[in-house]
Amino acid sequence: MMNKALLKKILQRIKKQIPIFAVIMVLSALFAGLSLYIPKLFGGAIDLLTGRDGVDFSALTVILIKIAVFSASAAVVQYIMTALANRAAYKITADLRKETFDKIHTLPMSYLDSHPTGDTLSRFTNDAETFSDGLLLGFTQLFSGVSLIVGTLIYMLTIKPSVTAVVVLLTPLSLFTARLIAKKTFGMFSKQTSDTAAQTAYITETVGEQKTVRALGAEAEAAAKFDKYNENLRRSSMKATFFSSLTNPSTRFINAVVYGAVALTGALSVIAGGGMTVGALASFLAYANKYTKPFNEISGVIAELQSAFACAERIFGFLEQKEEAPDGKRDNEIKSNDVKIDDMSFSYLPDKPLIKHMDFDAREGKHTAIVGPTGCGKTTLINLLMRFYDVTGGSISVGGVDVRDMSRRALRCRFGMVLQDTWLRYGTVADNIAVSKPGASREEIIGAAKAAHAHGFITRLPDGYDTVIGEDGGGLSAGQKQLLCIARVMLCRPDMLILDEATSSIDTVTEKKIQAAFDALTEGRTAFIVAHRLSTVLNADEILVMRSGDIVERGTHAELLNKRGFYYDLYQSQFKQGKQI
Repeated sequence: MMNKALLKKILQRIKKQIPIFAVIMVLSALFAGLSLYIPKLFGGAIDLLTGRDGVDFSALTVILIKIAVFSASAAVVQYIMTALANRAAYKITADLRKETFDKIHTLPMSYLDSHPTGDTLSRFTNDAETFSDGLLLGFTQLFSGVSLIVGTLIYMLTIKPSVTAVVVLLTPLSLFTARLIAKKTFGMFSKQTSDTAAQTAYITETVGEQKTVRALGAEAEAAAKFDKYNENLRRSSMKATFFSSLTNPSTRFINAVVYGAVALTGALSVIAGGGMTVGALASFLAYANKYTKPFNEISGVIAELQSAFACAERIFGFLEQKEEAPDGKRDNEIKSNDVKIDDMSFSYLPDKPLIKHMDFDAREGKHTAIVGPTGCGKTTLINLLMRFYDVTGGSISVGGVDVRDMSRRALRCRFGMVLQDTWLRYGTVADNIAVSKPGASREEIIGAAKAAHAHGFITRLPDGYDTVIGEDGGGLSAGQKQLLCIARVMLCRPDMLILDEATSSIDTVTEKKIQAAFDALTEGRTAFIVAHRLSTVLNADEILVMRSGDIVERGTHAELLNKRGFYYDLYQSQFKQGKQI
């Protein structure tokens, strides 16, 4: 069953809607009063029809008019109550989704790197939706149900207290049954929710990498893995649904027993002349049915509520994740773009150090190349420079200020990045280039595209710069997507540059042209160039050669070749007789 801590968190989320809930409670009481007066009127009408002195049609007409007025009024009140409950529930869900989305921007990259995107996505789509449905059902039926139970109990006591006692004594069996089943099903719905998230994560991954799946001929394997996730979800869903479905028929059976007991004792009272008329018995039976109906409805929503609470638990678990270290405030003290790495160490896992006691300086306007085999720590170094991760030892400083004492926004705004992995969003080509500089004019965008040598292929697109491209640049080649990302940097002209395999998907001729553009762009700017293709780093002011997280060599291209060390071996593996392989 849901624990008290979770309930407290849910109540914390709905406290802003307390005024609306207060109105709903008042309307619930009004709805109960209006709807519960109708059976009393019907009882009076039945007594008029069964009277020994004939039928008083004028009095009967008045009663029927009252029934129509009270029924219409109850319907209007119920509509307003439901509309307010919907508004409150959707507002809570919208706030929860916003809080969840905002949380993403405060989580450390280590969390995002170690959790499937689909699982995170599921928390503020599927989980939030299920949570909303449970709240909707709970709000409307809980308040109205409680009001009906209290109201019918009062009406029944005014008619026949002894028969009312039969109802009151047997009804707790229904509550006990519902609670027993709910206690068993909470864990089942938690399992169902986690299985749904796992399936969503796998679908997101497979759809996003569909080209790779097909290129590798892995359709059958992907389908088999999906079947496994699907079967797990089917089993957990069937189990949760089966046991939660026992609630309604079980409580209905108990309520039917209550109704039968009321009918029997009431009929015996009428026959014995115990002060109950036929009309009063009809009213009492209607009240008994209304009294037990809320228990059926409340027990019916237990399954929805259990699923909602399980989803809430996942959402709150995400919201309570530890956030990245707070920002510093020394942004105004940064006077230059000098970068200094002093005795820096870093590891993703405490027992597996990756970078150990690294030192180097990158003076303003200096171009530093970082080369080495795959997995040597090049990309990790870039992540540390951008403060996607914080160092575990030593320091990184910009302009003499430790990056941990700066705000992340101020630090990252100083850098322009072109990565090997391109990112484009759904929208026009112009919009994708202007991501780095919102509000840029069309002339500026075109100028940046020309500098990146992207203008030619853009003009050949169906609508030129207004061509809409799909998510992640669907329809464009890898090289074209990379050119658009380069154009972004050309547009914003940052203080410092990070080029991480920035031309890896571009042909050699275009690469030379872009290299010339980069040389012009980086003139007087601090630049870090990560590369496998050594042809892109020949003119760097300093080349850092990394292996297993350490800088094993440093110097200019010519100096490193003369050393005939590790860099020399890398260079020779790519070049033969002066020609790149």
